[in-house]
Parts: sequence; C-alpha cells; structure tokens
Amino acid sequence: MRFILLALLLAASLAHAAPPTAEALVPLFELAGIRLLCEQSAPLLQRGLGPRRQAELGELFAADALCLDLARRLAGKFDQAQLEQARRLLGSPLAQRFSAAERAVGEDGGAALANYRAQLAERPPRAQRLALVRRLDAAAHTTTLAALLRYEVGKTQALLALKARGETLDEQALSSQTAAQAEALRVGSAEAVESFMLFAYRQMPSAQLAEYAALYEQPAVARLLESSVQALPQLFAVRRAALRQGH
Repeated sequence: MRFILLALLLAASLAHAAPPTAEALVPLFELAGIRLLCEQSAPLLQRGLGPRRQAELGELFAADALCLDLARRLAGKFDQAQLEQARRLLGSPLAQRFSAAERAVGEDGGAALANYRAQLAERPPRAQRLALVRRLDAAAHTTTLAALLRYEVGKTQALLALKARGETLDEQALSSQTAAQAEALRVGSAEAVESFMLFAYRQMPSAQLAEYAALYEQPAVARLLESSVQALPQLFAVRRAALRQGH
C-alpha cells in the first residue's frame, strides 16, 4: 500500500510540475495588455499600402497567430504556480479597476486626453504622483513595449520599402540602419505613456496606484512582461525572414 501511495504522490507531483501549455498563457496576454501589441501589429504595418500587400501582412501578422507564437516562446519559462500567481494578480479587482479606467479614456475619442496633455505644461503633476506613474510604467514595461513595437514595425516597413525597389538587407544590417530611431521612439513613447497614465488614473488614490505598481513588481508578472520584451523582436525577425523569401 505504501508503494502505491508513493507512486500516486510522485505522479501528482510530476503533473503539478509540468510546464503550462502555450494555450494556457494566451489568456494572460489579454490581462496584461500584451494582446494589444498583437492586434496593433498588422494595422500599423498596413498603413499606406495597397490591397495586395495589406492582405499579405494581415495574414503574416495575424493577431491570434502572433500571440500564440509568443506564448510558445514563453511557455517554458513558467511553471504552474507562477502561471496561477500571474493570473490571480492580473485578474484581481484592483487590476480590473485600473483596466476599466484605461478603457474609459477612449470613450470620447481621446478628446479629453488631448486637452489634458495641452494643460500639462501649465499645470505639471505633483512630483510624488509622477514618481508613482513612472514606477508603474517601469514595472509594467509599458513604454518599453510601446517603443519596441513601433521600432519593430519601423524596421519591417524599411524592409518593405527596400523590397519595393528590388533591394533587401539581412537582419543585422537592417538593425544597424534603423538603430538611431530606437531612442527617439523611446522618448516619445515615455511622454505619451506618462500623460496617458496621469489622465487615466487621475481619480485613483495614490495608495491604490502604489499597490497597482507593486502588483506588476511581483515575480510572476515581472517575468511575463520581461520575457515578452525579450521575445517580441524575435517574432518580427521571423516574419521579416518570410518577407525576404518572398512571402
């Protein structure tokens, strides 16, 4: 009996230790805002292009496939306990309140946000409040991800422009040619993210804002965001390789 019990306990332990599947990670992307990166990639790339090229990029950068590819690259970095911790934190009532505040910004088409940004120069935020927003931005990697998406889109557009002229560059040469854009994109993204957060969370007490920043500093959530930052360039590089091969 003891041996049967031991075998059952070992089997249960191994099952618990099994890494999560890629499909199990995908819902976390929605909670963490990463899904938006997948959804924005194709529309950003398709701007100003003809119908044939738009259709090609829509297929190559389809949001569902992009997020699933990202999940496959990240799945091995998590165990079930980390996955559950991230899901619990990102799905918590606190996180949902802040997500609702973010969604509300777009309900008037962004007009109120534009007015708020115009007023910031005359009425700068309190230093303590700005520090909290910057802490949250750093923990959630919001500026980093926004700038990285714009940079990778820009690199891909540069490759498309070269292909239109019958030319191409390998990934290393393309990175060298576009590297100067990265810092400008980071600065612009940081300014946009700061003003957005200051406006979206203006009704949130500072104590709750600090608690929300601490949520993103928890190990499982931090790993999710940091791993996404590392993997995003790979997703684009693979798809640029397909474009070079005449996809």
